[in-house]
Amino acid sequence: MLSTDTGAAASPPVANMQDVLIRVGQLNYVWTNTESLLIYVTAHLLKIDKEAAIIIFLTLNTTRARIDLVERLAKRHTVPDADRTAVLSAMGRLKRQAKVRNKYNHSIYSHDGNGRISGTQLMRLVETDRAILYGKEERLDARELRELERAITEIAAISEALWAFIRASDHLRGLV
Repeated sequence: MLSTDTGAAASPPVANMQDVLIRVGQLNYVWTNTESLLIYVTAHLLKIDKEAAIIIFLTLNTTRARIDLVERLAKRHTVPDADRTAVLSAMGRLKRQAKVRNKYNHSIYSHDGNGRISGTQLMRLVETDRAILYGKEERLDARELRELERAITEIAAISEALWAFIRASDHLRGLV
């Protein structure tokens, strides 16, 4: 049995397509730039050159794998406590924002009769003992757009924190 999981809010849709697309574009821009900083964090934690870190980064073809690698490297006993704390904090924050990124990059958008985006439907199956649920639906309203803007701001702040960490690294001087 297939069914949809509707977690839709009661507020009316208010999302102009251009407003949504601009914000999703901003989300992807800040995300990609922030995720690419994991190259430098990897180089720092492994004490390797940038080229080797790029090879590792590009070999891992999912965000989750890249974050997992950085977290595991940071947890090694040879990593100074301050570095471990900084890296694990940034990765925790990044993982929380990955949910927002995934939502907007792996959804189908619903439209009302006026061409305004009224909601998202996640392209994902959830299997329970008795049913297969697909496509959690959510309204895309003013409140949701504010949440998207908060995510963009938070990802930019994570990027700033990672840049501060990178600039403080003796190993990375000259690699950035």
